[in-house]
Amino acid sequence: MFSTNINELNRQRWLKKTLAAVPAGSRILDAGAGELQNRLHCGHLEYVSQDFCQYEGQRGSAPAEGLQSKSWDTSRIDLVSDITAIPASDSSFDVILCSEVLEHVPEPTHALDEFARLLKPGGVVILTAPFSSNVHMAPYHFCSGFSKYWYEHHLPLRGFDIKELTSNGDWYALLWQEVTRLGGLERQRGNWTWPLAYAYALLGGLYFKLRSNQRAEDLACFGWQCVAMKQK
Repeated sequence: MFSTNINELNRQRWLKKTLAAVPAGSRILDAGAGELQNRLHCGHLEYVSQDFCQYEGQRGSAPAEGLQSKSWDTSRIDLVSDITAIPASDSSFDVILCSEVLEHVPEPTHALDEFARLLKPGGVVILTAPFSSNVHMAPYHFCSGFSKYWYEHHLPLRGFDIKELTSNGDWYALLWQEVTRLGGLERQRGNWTWPLAYAYALLGGLYFKLRSNQRAEDLACFGWQCVAMKQK
């Protein structure tokens, strides 16, 4: 299948770099850790995972809507709880990681409140969330559109200073990724025109290869990547 996941590749590259810069021995909470995908970047840290552990993928009761994981194993999670009520003491973590989770929280600002409680003064929160995403993990997909202005508004209200706020891709990268997915989606849904969709993607690939490198993250992107520090 002709497809690419620019979003995931960019984000994992950024997370690897950002987590590597965290001082060794720091106590980190991976909030909404799921299948512990990001644990491999935390070998130098005291790692604690949290998840609500209710999503089970297609093997469970997930509806036939949007994108669903074939299976989802959260059996290795340390703290099973709602992300807005994590069973840990105040100021008990040096770092909180929350990557691609806030879209699955009905009231995502309440998660920020909980992070502010759990972090030590001077502690760091590392956040990624989609500005644009297809429906996934239904029915636990409540919102999208986390713009840079969302972070700039809500984090200072909770005593955080933003240290880094960068886009993952831009409008052109988003468009290119979705073009590459068209053929597979049409084939999966039984549309007889799916070969034409692959041809369209090939033409699109040629266009994106030839176009200039001018960016357009002011229009859209996959999401924003944020590092913020709790004020001392």
